[in-house]
Amino acid sequence: MADLPEAVWWAAAAVLGYLIGAINPAAIVSRAFGIDLQRVGSGNPGATNVGRALGPRWAVLVGFLDIMKGFVPAFVFGALVGQTAGEIAGLATVVGHITSPYLKGRGGKGVATTLGAILGVQPLLAIPVLIGFAIGVAFSRRVGIGAVVGAIVLVLSGILGWVIGWTDEADMWFAIVLGLLVLSRHVGNIRRAIDGLRQ
Repeated sequence: MADLPEAVWWAAAAVLGYLIGAINPAAIVSRAFGIDLQRVGSGNPGATNVGRALGPRWAVLVGFLDIMKGFVPAFVFGALVGQTAGEIAGLATVVGHITSPYLKGRGGKGVATTLGAILGVQPLLAIPVLIGFAIGVAFSRRVGIGAVVGAIVLVLSGILGWVIGWTDEADMWFAIVLGLLVLSRHVGNIRRAIDGLRQ
């Protein structure tokens, strides 16, 4: 790339990643049908709620777009600038997704965008995460719980990868921060799961 300081590319990755991540396909698609997702189901502007409002095909489309908006910035910056820039871009897309200024600070829960960011720079991490997600959904029959399990697996995989020398420290923090971002958006699901276990 051009002879610019590395910090400049990192800043560009953060800004562009955030602005791309803030674009919310769920809100765009639902508005095209005259539907306000805040008044449907969980009120969350994400693929799962689009499925409730418009059906599974639209949910799949929104989920795919959310994955791609996490994947493309992470992959492009990772390939053209370096791994760290790709990880910054990936993290920024997730932050943009969950705090979208286009939706007055509201956003989705970041699950699909997180998967895209992982696929963009650390695709092998996606394997344990998807396995954890599938197990969580299979046992709970709830996508939210699957996301919680997947996020926990992501954090643990990042730490384990660093401990055994499979990844470096930046990769570890990339996984930890992504996992914690997703968990922060699923506090309600975690509380309900704990309450269910107590009953």
